[in-house]
Order: sequence, then C-alpha cells, then structure tokens
Amino acid sequence: MTSKLDALRGMSTVVADTGDMKSIKVFKPTDSTTNPTLILKAAQIPGYGHLLEEAVAWGRKRGAAAGAVTDRLAVNFGAELTKIVPGRVSTEVDADLSFDTPATIAKAEALIADYAERGIGRDRILIKVAATWEGAQAAKVLQAKGIDCNLTLIFSLAQAIACADAKAFLISPFVGRILDWHVKAGGGPYTAETDPGVVSVRQIYAYYKTYGVKTVVMGASFRNTDEIAALAGCDRLTISPQLLGELAKDEGDLPRRLDPKAPGEALAKIELDEKGFRWRLNEDAMATEKLAEGIRGFAKDLTTLRTLIAKQLAA
Repeated sequence: MTSKLDALRGMSTVVADTGDMKSIKVFKPTDSTTNPTLILKAAQIPGYGHLLEEAVAWGRKRGAAAGAVTDRLAVNFGAELTKIVPGRVSTEVDADLSFDTPATIAKAEALIADYAERGIGRDRILIKVAATWEGAQAAKVLQAKGIDCNLTLIFSLAQAIACADAKAFLISPFVGRILDWHVKAGGGPYTAETDPGVVSVRQIYAYYKTYGVKTVVMGASFRNTDEIAALAGCDRLTISPQLLGELAKDEGDLPRRLDPKAPGEALAKIELDEKGFRWRLNEDAMATEKLAEGIRGFAKDLTTLRTLIAKQLAA
C-alpha cells in the first residue's frame, strides 16, 4: 500500500523544512527551505562543522564582520542543499531588515551574487523575506529583477494579497502558529477541518486560484499530520523531518482537499495600498502578534548565530 507521503507527492510539491541534510536525503523532497533558527541548530551538529569552519576561515581572511560570515554560512548550507534537492532552496534575508526595503533588496542581491560565484543560478534559489509591507515592496523590486522570492510569516489574507500584488514567486502561510495563537486565546478544541491555520490557508488558496494569482501557496509550520492531510493538494507543503517520517510510515487513503479547478468560495477581490494593508493587519490581532513574534524569534536566533561566529572569529 502507498504511504501517505507518496500519495501527498502526487498532489503537492513536498518541501523539507530543515537544514539537516541527512533527513533530506532520507525523505527526498523536491525543495528545501531554511531560516536562522534551522541554520543555528544545524550549525551545531558535528557533521556540519566544516560549513561553519569554512565561513569563519573566509571571514578571518577578509577581516569580515560576524554578519557577513553569517551570510556566508547561510549560503554554504544552501549550496550543499542544492546538491541534494532537485528544486529550489530558500535562503532567508536577515530578520532585522524586515522593515527596511532598500536593505532587504541589497542583502538579497548579495546572497544571489554569492550563489552565482559558486555556479548556482538564481533559478535554484528563493530569497526568503518576512511578509511585512516593506518586505512585499522589496519582493516587488526583486521579482522585477528576476530574483524569485519566498514571502514568509504569512498569517493573514491581507499579507497574501500584498505579496500577490508584488508578484512574489511563493508565500509561506504558517498553519501551526495560527493554531497556537487561537488555542492560547482559549479557542477550540479544533478538528483538522476547523483548525484556524488550515482555514486560513484554504481562504488564501481560494482567493489566489479564483483571481488567477500565479504566486505559489506553500503551507508551512505544521503541528501534526492531520493539518497536512487537510491541505493535500496545496501547491507546496514544507514539512519537518519528524512529520515527514510519520507520513512515510502511515499507509492509507489521502484524499485531495485543495484543487485549483474547484478552489472553493473566495472573498470579493480586495485592492490594497499601504494604508489599507496596515489597517487590515492592525484589525487582525492574531496576525499582528504572530508576525511580530516571528520576526523577533528569527532575529533572536540570528543574533545568537552571529555571537557564535564572533567567538569563532576571535578564537
């Protein structure tokens, strides 16, 4: 009998949400995505020490600051991942640039240039940017330059619409973190059908497909395999090694839940300028809080990673 992971691959592009290359080799996803938290964890695994050592040696030779070495390390991981997955690898722009459009553009171009120096074309890379208003505007410029973007930390339709207007290549709505907020607020109990994160992704999917938006919808941040099953058929799904393992062991039917030919009922088309975006985000307490929390979390782990590298440079 077919595993649910194999069945899922027949409906959605499966992406590994990890920097652990051993796990990626086991589950053979099409794409891979990383963030500062995942790279921080992976950098402390003995098997990947050589990637950190190379970045530190490169930094010492050039007298580079810890931030530049951190970028080098991110590209080191990304370059290795391109050898394993046949599709795209997402590399994230610094979270502390989430409200700085020009700096985000400059950092993205620098990352793409580093990949190019290694012979890795921009067709293999997605630049990951937080879905703030400033991040969406940066993506608009980058997409026009042929640099494809993954807009992350999506918690609301307003964010998804801003990213669609920017012609972003892909968005990552965070299913599990939406559920976390509602549970903490006293909601539930929830089923896979009533899970607020699942409902949010289905709403975005229906909106995109109804109005012909080409931006890829990639569900992310799953808490359990029921959430994944409820979104089977979504364009892409980025899944942790633990949940990939559970799906690989689970056999049985996995019906398609999302279909571009029958995307479900969508809201009326919404035109958003900056004021409209900020107001809609402000009116959504969950999205406002989770976006800010996500940026802070990634920035914290990025600072920890820079501190680790600074100590290595000074050693």
